[in-house]
This record gives sequence, structure tokens and C-alpha cells, in this order.
Amino acid sequence: MKTHIFYRTLFGLLAGLWFATGAQALSLADISGQEAGGGLKEALTQGASKAVDLLGRNDGFLGNPKVKIPLPESMQQVEGLMRGLGMGKQADELITAMNRAAEAAVPEAKKLLVDAVKQMSVEDAKGILAGGNDAGTQYFRRKTAEPLGQKFQPIVKKAIAKVKLADTYEKFAKKGAKFGLVKEKDTNLENYVTEKALDGLYLMIAEEEKAIRENPVGAAGNLAKKVFGALK
Repeated sequence: MKTHIFYRTLFGLLAGLWFATGAQALSLADISGQEAGGGLKEALTQGASKAVDLLGRNDGFLGNPKVKIPLPESMQQVEGLMRGLGMGKQADELITAMNRAAEAAVPEAKKLLVDAVKQMSVEDAKGILAGGNDAGTQYFRRKTAEPLGQKFQPIVKKAIAKVKLADTYEKFAKKGAKFGLVKEKDTNLENYVTEKALDGLYLMIAEEEKAIRENPVGAAGNLAKKVFGALK
């Protein structure tokens, strides 16, 4: 009985979302609640997977101004000084390494994101459907940020360790932190890059989620097309 009530509620929310944009909802007889729930999960899985694919490749971070990882804000004055002293190449090398580290780490996210969709509860689904454009992204962040950080960090650490300037950066940053010139959280480069990699991932997932909500027929997979496309 509870399952039936959930699917009626779930379908009602889906219908409401489309009715708000001028679409005419069909009755439960036209499409099952099970398909409605499956359509939501398919759309979220596709959006998350696409975000991972966009970022987890060469220049996925470095070539995208929305997610490119700069030196920490409190170190950017030092970067300007380095460039003024003819050390721009070294600064660029470190920034490139930071972004390559994020690109190497992001593919590890796909399985955890897909698992989060599979484990979605009734209440989670209702909250996502009734929420804003990034309700699904916020669900992903709540469920995956901590384990993803644990997966990303050793990959980031290994990638950054290849750059000699990284050690110099951390030594300088720790000295700067003692005098209040550098934020304490910015003294550990691998932690900083891991955090920024997660921020970039969730930003891109949010963009994919928004696109699916605005144009589900064009953006989502087969089952989602059936579910959302039926509501014309």
C-alpha cells in the first residue's frame, strides 16, 4: 500500500513539474509509477556520468574556465611575484599539475555516484523531484563528498608529488600561515586540490541536472524519454 502511495506521489510531482511549463499530464494508467521512478534515476545517472566524462579527461579541468583550479587565493600575490621574477614557467607547471591531478581523480567518482542513485530512498526521490534545479546535485554531494574525497586524495597526492615546486610551495605556505599571510587550509596542496576537484565535479553535475530538467526529452536516456516525453 505504501509503495503504491509513493508511486502516485512520485508521478504527481513529475506531472506537476511539467504542468508548470505548460505540459499536459497524463494519468497513471498511461505510465507506471515504477517507470517514473526509473526515469528519474536514469536521468540522474546519465547527468552524473556525463559530468565525470567531461572532467576526467585531458584538459577537463585545465581547459574549462568554470572549473580550472588556480593557486589558492591567499597565494596568488606570490604567484604574481614569481611571474615578475621570471618564474612564470614554474608557476604554470604547478597549476597544470594541480589540474591534471583533478582530471586523474574524477573518473573514480562514477561508481560512487551510480551507487548513490541505486540507493535512493522514497523520501530522497520526492525531495529531488520537488526541489530546485540542483536538488539532485545536492543529494549527490551529501551522499558522496566524503568517500570521494578519500578516493581522490591519494591520486592527487601522487600527481602533485611529481612537481618539484609543490614541496617549495608547501614550505613557503606553512611559513606564511604562521604570520597570517596564508590561510591554514591552503598550506596543504593535496587537500586544496581535492576540495576544488569535488567542487568542480558537483558544479558540472548541477549543469547537467539543470539541462535535463529544462529539456528532459533531449537530454536524458531512453526510459527518462519515455517518462518525460509522455507528458506532452
